[in-house]
Amino acid sequence: MSWQSYQQHLLRYPQHGFSLDLSLMGIEAGQIATLQPRITKAFSDMEALEAGAIANPDEGRMVGHYWLRNPNLAPTEALKRAITEPLADLKQFAKKIHTGEISPPTGGHFKQVLLIGIGGSALGPQLVSEAIGQNASLPLYFFDNTDPAGMDAVIAKLATVGLAKTLTLVISKSGGTAETRNGMLEAKAAYESAGLDFGRHCAAVTGAGSKLDLYAVQHQFIARFPMEDWIGGRTSVLSTVGLVPAALQGLDIDSLLAGAAAMDAETRKNDASHNAAMQLAIAWYSASNGKGEKDMVVLPYKDSLVLFSKYLQQLVMESLGKARDLDDNVVHQGLAVYGNKGSTDQHAYVQQLRDGVDNFFVSFLEVRKGRAGHSIEVEPSTTTADYLQGFLRGTRKALHESGRKSLTISIPEVTPFHLGLLIALFERAVSFYASLVNINAYHQPGVEAGKKAAGTFLTTLSQVRKQLSSEAQTAPEVATAIQADPEDVYHCLNHLAANGEAQATIGMTPADDRFNV
Repeated sequence: MSWQSYQQHLLRYPQHGFSLDLSLMGIEAGQIATLQPRITKAFSDMEALEAGAIANPDEGRMVGHYWLRNPNLAPTEALKRAITEPLADLKQFAKKIHTGEISPPTGGHFKQVLLIGIGGSALGPQLVSEAIGQNASLPLYFFDNTDPAGMDAVIAKLATVGLAKTLTLVISKSGGTAETRNGMLEAKAAYESAGLDFGRHCAAVTGAGSKLDLYAVQHQFIARFPMEDWIGGRTSVLSTVGLVPAALQGLDIDSLLAGAAAMDAETRKNDASHNAAMQLAIAWYSASNGKGEKDMVVLPYKDSLVLFSKYLQQLVMESLGKARDLDDNVVHQGLAVYGNKGSTDQHAYVQQLRDGVDNFFVSFLEVRKGRAGHSIEVEPSTTTADYLQGFLRGTRKALHESGRKSLTISIPEVTPFHLGLLIALFERAVSFYASLVNINAYHQPGVEAGKKAAGTFLTTLSQVRKQLSSEAQTAPEVATAIQADPEDVYHCLNHLAANGEAQATIGMTPADDRFNV
């Protein structure tokens, strides 16, 4: 660690209180020189993306999340209006909810919000809520999985205030996503069990004419907001997907958008040495040899950013985890992301980071301000904020002494503006890195394959249900009868037994287990 290296590898945007320290990443000048043709292409690719080029050929669509914080960049007036008009509408909607102009059928005000979504339709709003929603006008709860026990637990929490005072927000672009549909139907059942009209407590964010859009019309939802096809789930947090729940919480969404726009402006410059997003992409490339050979461990030293690593898992891994490159070569690209928060990790996996397998680099996230207000001294002349800073700097140094690479991103405090700044930084770094390794960051064939496989399993499950009888059968016997894979059938039978739809008699091996109704 040297003072000279730190100054040489520190990129600052003083007007935003932002800095990126790459001094401990070991990036050599020769690496950057070798990458220069790819860097130049990455800048060109970004310009084309922002100009409206087709970025997802699988679906024939543009990728326009950068327009959300600067609608004037949208390539047509129609696209510009598709940003500005819903933004004005959602602000007005939130205001009417807060004032009681839009109220529950039983009267009074809505007091809490249940958000039903999956993937980016939940992760983005969860990040924003955890980071800057501590004093929200309306607390936010989530159905973000198809786990019935998890949904029961959330309903129990909502019961304290009551479903009658709960506004439900359903978010799904197509309306056909199984997890979100299931959550909506579970919520509907809960409302109806309480003698309430589900639709009169609901709003939706969805594509025009989607299954959810039609359902919302049929069931007379309070409001509907559009989710455009040029917005991907993992980059949707600054669209209606994230802004409707943020506005309902009373958060400063204009500052959130302004922070993202500020980072966009800084990282739109085609000078890699002063472009934080490109510097971050180069660091990822250098650390992982451009092949994802090392994982990225994200350690925010601030409780309110505990979900940042979870949010980045989807943004980075869904964008970069691709089997083929743009030339159709098999490359199996990706960059694994995990993390929790500091200094919690001093007592968890930092031991392995320092002394174990060297298969990672660390992204520290520093928030300089400890708290608003007075801090007591926990030791003479030492506060808890001092300790937090000490643990960050100490861990950074200890890792370096063990030859482990790290970078540090610093912001002054967690505000809507600075959260927007971070979101835009990583969105653009992902785009740049994808160009450097020649992959498409904006499609997700693996996700679709998983959905298809799940559908096949559910079809088999339905067939197994019909095949069960009072006569005990083994999985191979059922499989032969319905012409299915015995292991798939075995898992179906165990699922039915675990949920009271069948009885199981355990044999010497799984093939000997017998099931009947």
